[in-house]
Amino acid sequence: MKIHFKNILIAFTIGLLSTSCAQDKKTHKSKSDELVLAIGGEPDNGFDPTTGWGQYGSPLFQSTLLKYDKDLKIDKDLATNYSLSDNGLEWEIEIRDSIKFSDGKPLTANDVIFTFRTAKESNSVVDLTNLKKIEKINNHKIKFYLKKRNSTFVYYLATLGIVPRHAYNSDYNENPIGSGPYQMVEWNKGQQLIVKRNPYYYGDKSYFKKLSFLFLSEDAAIAAAKSGDVDVVSVSSTFANNKVDGMKLVNIESVDNRGVVLPYVKNEGENIEGAPIGNDVTSDIAIRKAMNIAVDRKKLVEGVLNGYGTPAYTIADHLPWWNPDTHFKDGRLNEAKSILNEAGWIENKNGIREKNGLKAKFDLYYPSNDQTRQSLSIAFADMMQALGIEIKTKGKSWNVLDQALHANAIMFGLGSYTPLELYNAFSTNTQGQGLKNINYYANPTVDAYFKKALEASSQEEAMEYWKKAQWDGKTGFTYKGDAPIVWLVNIDHLYFVANKLNIGKQKIHPHGHGWPITDQIETWHWED
Repeated sequence: MKIHFKNILIAFTIGLLSTSCAQDKKTHKSKSDELVLAIGGEPDNGFDPTTGWGQYGSPLFQSTLLKYDKDLKIDKDLATNYSLSDNGLEWEIEIRDSIKFSDGKPLTANDVIFTFRTAKESNSVVDLTNLKKIEKINNHKIKFYLKKRNSTFVYYLATLGIVPRHAYNSDYNENPIGSGPYQMVEWNKGQQLIVKRNPYYYGDKSYFKKLSFLFLSEDAAIAAAKSGDVDVVSVSSTFANNKVDGMKLVNIESVDNRGVVLPYVKNEGENIEGAPIGNDVTSDIAIRKAMNIAVDRKKLVEGVLNGYGTPAYTIADHLPWWNPDTHFKDGRLNEAKSILNEAGWIENKNGIREKNGLKAKFDLYYPSNDQTRQSLSIAFADMMQALGIEIKTKGKSWNVLDQALHANAIMFGLGSYTPLELYNAFSTNTQGQGLKNINYYANPTVDAYFKKALEASSQEEAMEYWKKAQWDGKTGFTYKGDAPIVWLVNIDHLYFVANKLNIGKQKIHPHGHGWPITDQIETWHWED
């Protein structure tokens, strides 16, 4: 008989919780200063901000110089003041006095400088290649020098958690020390993470002294919730209609979007890694336009997400840099057919469209371990069949997807708190760089708007150019322009939360990496 020791350990952990405090969890009395959460998987790379931890939500253990307010506007955190020079190349930051890390050591300008230099050298998702140098003015004032003007640098100030120079080593990602609201107590990989309140935190004192994060499968998490062993549990729409005594379903809107990224160029051979580039079918704008207006996004929300989501039309619906003029009416099958007819895509005797001997057929890949992307892929392919486009869905590992994504349609997901994501996804300069601009999209007008947005002298000015890159009335990277992606849905983030637990008003959530619900966790509290 094969024994799964990990499952035994998880069951044992839940059993201990159940034995000691199941009744307390249901009444929320004697254990009111502790919470147990099952809100997703543990970070693959640990808790080091210099390599990406905290990019999609609160870094929890660390603080940032700036932060987002409830409307995603930039606000101060560690910083008490910040300014930008007229030439846009020098950012001066003044930080709070008398701040301490969770080990009691002071946080000074030296730690800020160390953090940004370490992140710059990490060659990770934290791209600080435009950072020229950092200068210490005094213990609480720093000046950043950029190689060229870039309005998005402010978003690094709002997402990069500050790490301690004195305690940073090769094991930091597993033993983080920071100035955030909580500090690590114990991390049993694959099982649980225990944290406690940071006594030196400068912000509002958290209501909860201790948090326990359980790393459970969704089935196990739901079972733990029904047993009264957890206070917050994240679930997919598949489990959202469960009834859990003592808990309410909290539905949080997101820009955690899913869509079909379509190869934008014709078959162009291979890149330097040997991966094929381009697709002769999806490179035709008529195909891309027709699919965008033929798909019924509301049906996908209802049928695949059980109603827990919203139709998606762009990469950044309802974010501050979103252009509302990009919205359009979908489910227009007859109009989509007319677009294809006029472009010379005519149905053959088998109901598949052809143009000059080329059949309107292609493969759509999705990660094989993602049930939602699988269901969306199948439903999308079925809708396109009515249009005369044949799509074969293929579930594969990411190792396979990495080789296929430049020449085949991919069920992709994005959604971030920074407009830099627009640049990464649609700039000619980022074509084929990892998961950036995977379909080799290119539009010189869009590139020009990106340049102006990056060089803008204010966030207000930058926003106008980010919006014009989406659609300026004539062109752009959204459906009304080049339609390189068929965005489908924004997935609501769903949580069962103990009835009397107040988690405050949540921001619109980004893509599902990290634990975005823990942002402002220091404000959570029990209600009478």
